[in-house]
Amino acid sequence: MIPLEDIPRRRSLAVRIRGVTVGGGAPVVVQSMTNTDTADVEATVRQIVELAEAGSEIVRVTVNTLEAARAVPRIRERLDARGLDVPLVGDFHYNGHRLLAEVGELATALDKLRINPGNVGFGAKRDRQFEAMIEAALKSGRPIRIGVNWGSLDQRLLARLMDENAKRSPPAASDAVLREALVRSALESAAEAERLGLAPERIVLSAKVSRVRDLVAVYRELARRSRYALHLGLTEAGLGLKGMVASSAALAILLHEGIGDTIRVSLTPRPGEPRSTEVRICRELLQALGLRSFQPEVSACPGCGRTTSRVFLELAREIEDWLEARMPEWKRRYPGVEELKVAVMGCIVNGPGESRFADVGISLPGTGEAPAAPVFVDGRKVATLRGPNLAEAFKRIVEDYVARRFGAPRAEAS
Repeated sequence: MIPLEDIPRRRSLAVRIRGVTVGGGAPVVVQSMTNTDTADVEATVRQIVELAEAGSEIVRVTVNTLEAARAVPRIRERLDARGLDVPLVGDFHYNGHRLLAEVGELATALDKLRINPGNVGFGAKRDRQFEAMIEAALKSGRPIRIGVNWGSLDQRLLARLMDENAKRSPPAASDAVLREALVRSALESAAEAERLGLAPERIVLSAKVSRVRDLVAVYRELARRSRYALHLGLTEAGLGLKGMVASSAALAILLHEGIGDTIRVSLTPRPGEPRSTEVRICRELLQALGLRSFQPEVSACPGCGRTTSRVFLELAREIEDWLEARMPEWKRRYPGVEELKVAVMGCIVNGPGESRFADVGISLPGTGEAPAAPVFVDGRKVATLRGPNLAEAFKRIVEDYVARRFGAPRAEAS
């Protein structure tokens, strides 16, 4: 027997963000970010709604101008009027200290402040401006994310570490020094925030890079050296498939090691592509790793020369779309329905076996096989479907199964 060992989650400090818990053993949280001009209230509200409806549990907005800062309270009001309680994070660079001072209601309209220690200020101004932002967080009772990025790293810190490294014999590789600078920047900034009075339970750390191996190395060190909650994400991941694969590879390694409390997949959207694509990838990743369940899981074979019939391809797509459409009602009526496992298989080779492993499965006939589709429920064959109404008949079987399995506890309670 080969045991399936659950790797324990790193036990980070719990951070509360408008009713959402990040860290402390809570489920990994999905996060996203708008790409609208925040000063455009209507466009930003529309995109936040789109992201939240897709499953984003925290949404970050850019706060880079006085107009954007003044728009944030109005955005919060519009969301509250719609009954949308999604937490908003303000993304500040360069002038955050000034915007928070000039727009008194800005900090309270946000639910978390994101501070980049690499560009919160430069020279003698840096410490004063960082302190001003921590004071805003303290006054408003808001947590912060200290978000380090290797594209905007604190050059003063990097120069110091490079000088120290040059005196070593032999010196470390420059990439290793860069990774250490990322870790040090995050940890030293967090320590400074604590010195100024911010509790560690109100601090989230992130250290974004664009290479998978560097990201894994940096977060392993952050996890080893601290108990702060960690936000994971590969920055500048790229377009389309490349960005999806790179982000999934990096995040999967860390999440499987128990590292990470909130995640974002940072994709460069193609023209016309919905921003919510990055949210769906996060959810699929967490579900694939067995860390969370968001919707019924559909197993379907990839197809081969045995499955040349279009019936299999069309049925697999139809069932997946139908399950997604049914989920809003099912989630209200049937707690736990997101754990449902459905199989739509295409031939006799693996079809019956895979269908038996699912809660409800169907094995369609492959090329040259008899035109009959056995259906299995909880591993037992319950029916054989044929003819043009096969899809509707299978849906009825699934619907009945969901009502019987997930509706029973509620019925008994009443």
